[in-house]
This record gives sequence, C-alpha cells and structure tokens, in this order.
Amino acid sequence: MSTRADAIIKLLKLNPHPEGGWFRETFRSGIMINADALSAVFPADHNAVTSIYYLLTLNNFSAFHRLKCDEIWHHYEGGVVSIHIISPDGKYELIKLGKLSDDTFPQAVISAGCWFAAEIADGSEFALVGCDVAPGFEFTDFELGIRKELIKKFPLHKQILNCLTR
Repeated sequence: MSTRADAIIKLLKLNPHPEGGWFRETFRSGIMINADALSAVFPADHNAVTSIYYLLTLNNFSAFHRLKCDEIWHHYEGGVVSIHIISPDGKYELIKLGKLSDDTFPQAVISAGCWFAAEIADGSEFALVGCDVAPGFEFTDFELGIRKELIKKFPLHKQILNCLTR
C-alpha cells in the first residue's frame, strides 16, 4: 500500500470493510423514517441518510454486493475507480469515478437492488471516495454476492463476476 493511502487510513481512522477496502462512517442522520412510511423492503425504521469515507487500494477491490437502498459515490482523491453495476434484469453498466473528464465523473449513483463492485481502474495506488446511502445504511440491508450464485443468475457477466467476488 502507498504511503499516502496509509496516511489517509490513519488520519481518517478507517477500518477494514467486509466487502474489501477501508471505511469509517462519518454521518448518521438523526432524522428517522418510520418503517410504515417505507416499502415492505424495510421492516424497521431507518435513519434518513448515512455517509462513509471509503478507500480502495490497487490490490483490494470492493466485491460484488447489493443494498436495499440507493447509494451515491463521490470521488475525493487518488485514482479512477471502475464501478461495475448489474441491474436485477441483468443489464451491465460501467461507471468511471474520478476527476471530471470526457468519460470520468466525480459522482456515481447505484440504484437499490443492483449488484455492484468497484476496483481501481488506472493503476493508481489508491482512491478515496465517499458513499451516501438513503434510507440510511444498516448491515441488514447489505448482501455480499456469492460467485457461484451470481454466475448462475448472470452467465453473460461470468468474467467480471469471477474477478470481483471472493
């Protein structure tokens, strides 16, 4: 890992994330959304929004996972991140997250229910991003992908699923 990535991990007090990379929650809204106001997808009350710092390194990817919530990624520092998204109907999308250019954008949205993974795209040592989730993130809303099951469901995407699952 690069000296800068190590410094960021220490400065921001990041911890290992179950999907890969490093993270720390930085905000959890005090505004609560009652479960009755949410769809049947959410059986419990949720904070309106949560936010984290998230750091990826060249040799550590964010494995395919999905959330019951929408998630917005913001690029802060470091290399370009490829976000691979597979919608529930099997449509694949690639978003490049980084400094604004013709094909790279500083913000990306992943819709609830989509499978997605992320990796460093340009050979950089690391990338620091922020992720906002609404309704707010709860680990009960998180599902880590199982390679064999995802390949069975999305055989056209076998190559990327083999690369970005554990």
